[in-house]
Amino acid sequence: GRVVLPPDLRACLYRFESFYGSRYQGRRLLWAHSLERCVVAARFPKGRKDLEVSLFQALILKCFNKSDKITYSDIAGLTGIEDGELRRTLQSLANGPLDTRVILKEPRGKEVSDSDSFVFNANFSNKLFRIKINTIQLKETSEDTEKTLEDVFRDREYQVDASIVRTMKARKRLSHTDLMGELLSQLRF
Repeated sequence: GRVVLPPDLRACLYRFESFYGSRYQGRRLLWAHSLERCVVAARFPKGRKDLEVSLFQALILKCFNKSDKITYSDIAGLTGIEDGELRRTLQSLANGPLDTRVILKEPRGKEVSDSDSFVFNANFSNKLFRIKINTIQLKETSEDTEKTLEDVFRDREYQVDASIVRTMKARKRLSHTDLMGELLSQLRF
């Protein structure tokens, strides 16, 4: 699904797009919401804090402006964040280090299920004014690692082939040993 940006954020996005469009004709902006970071000003009973969070974390925190307790399904509906990403993001906000838990999960536990509820942490405190809340990264599977290694090997193979062609065009005749020496001096992996 598509991420649902709140009206105030959407207005900022459209304003920037029109500014960018007026400045650079023929270019197109593509938003990578999963990579975006922002600073959220949060008011807790023990004082104001600036939370440095991902866009997805900010969208979830914004849900708590209207209610102190929200269910998983309500958050999913309000934000439009993909299921796996939403679960990881909620874990980062509710199960991170004690001094970064700005929301609490009910029932307690590490895994996020469809029946869970989340509550604003009124007892949140941290000695720092600006707090960075890290996201939980998706673990890379062995298949992903294998695919990445194959891609790298294929790219290197093309680089070696191109280097051989360049060298032989320039030198016309070269012994295998000299060619290997030339390739090693040109290529750095």
